[in-house]
Amino acid sequence: MSAVRITHIGGPTALIEVLGWRLLTDPTFDPPGRRYSFGWGATSRKLTGPALATSDLGPIDAVLVSHDHHGDNLDDAGRALLPSVPVVVTTVSGAQRLGGNASGLQPWATTRLEAPGRPAIEVTATPCRHGPPLSRPIAGDVVGFALRWDGQQHGALWISGDTVLYDGLRQIADRVQVDTALLHLGGVRFPVTGPVRYSMTAREALELCRHIRPRTAIPVHYEGWQHFRQNRDAIERELAQAPEDTRRRFRWLPIGVPTAV
Repeated sequence: MSAVRITHIGGPTALIEVLGWRLLTDPTFDPPGRRYSFGWGATSRKLTGPALATSDLGPIDAVLVSHDHHGDNLDDAGRALLPSVPVVVTTVSGAQRLGGNASGLQPWATTRLEAPGRPAIEVTATPCRHGPPLSRPIAGDVVGFALRWDGQQHGALWISGDTVLYDGLRQIADRVQVDTALLHLGGVRFPVTGPVRYSMTAREALELCRHIRPRTAIPVHYEGWQHFRQNRDAIERELAQAPEDTRRRFRWLPIGVPTAV
């Protein structure tokens, strides 16, 4: 795989640097303390701010927004950043809401990021289900992203997006060879909806990795919000019980530190 550097900024937000490209995922840069509405009576408070401010980012070539309608994946400061970026890739419904430079993809549709003097990056939207069966009208559309470029030796860089484990996610094993996976975890739950979950738990992530077999699995989206119910300690307890072949694939990135993967 061509040299890739990832900076986990916090929550789902990561800066991906490869081949001269600087790509940002799910930008969340608001300070902590505010309570956000997630619809249908569900709310959550942001507990931790980002490791970097938008002023620290430098130029961004494209932003990948798994979904635009929840504040833990696109908040006010992240939204204010979008007009300054050449390309925003998101869901079809999200592109309609965001307008401007936003381009929407249905699951398994593909677009290309192109710029003079750089190899193109192919971006394929992958399926997500942000909750239990039949929850899409409430939880809304979400996509993940598989990134491919010439020179990859072991497969794509895949960003799961906010999703539970379901058959649509298992399709990825048949359609994408994954080298590095950024997995949105946290086991999201809200008091108003009881035991229903809206993102993967560590146990689901382990099962998924047995299917897709990435060389490296990087947890994101597990800290900084009240509705994230599985933090790093809880995830590590699950990992400790996993078979060594699966456990060794997981890697924690230090928050705010550019890290080669």
